[in-house]
Amino acid sequence: MKEAIARFELVLATAPRKLVDISEADAGHKSGPDRWSKKEIIGHLIDSAGNNHQRFVRCQFTPLLEFPEYDQNPWVACQAYAIEPWPDLVNLWLLLNRHLLHIVKAAPAEMHEHQLKIGHHNPMRFDALVASYLQHMEHHLAQIYS
Repeated sequence: MKEAIARFELVLATAPRKLVDISEADAGHKSGPDRWSKKEIIGHLIDSAGNNHQRFVRCQFTPLLEFPEYDQNPWVACQAYAIEPWPDLVNLWLLLNRHLLHIVKAAPAEMHEHQLKIGHHNPMRFDALVASYLQHMEHHLAQIYS
């Protein structure tokens, strides 16, 4: 978990500087009709933070917990991230993730082995969920930076 925490801290230390340099126009640009804009990608990451907030907290109370899957396209569309101000989206993403990092750091070591089952996927340990969450975030941040 120490490696995951270090990665998480690094992302939160470096990403905001890169994200604030993106203009409102660039953040709202869609490269195609079926593609997400940078605003929608960060919105997707906000959704991911919100869903994982529930998972990170609830997992601490039970050794095996089941959650529904996240249906990303309807979630992104109905929240209208495309028309929300870029600075607000960046700030929300940052603050949610600072809190998630806090939760991960405060979680007792014995609960790292607790498992979560998301939709039809096989159960995964809490520490694997955190690592997967970070990998997902880094993937989408790389899309935003490109």
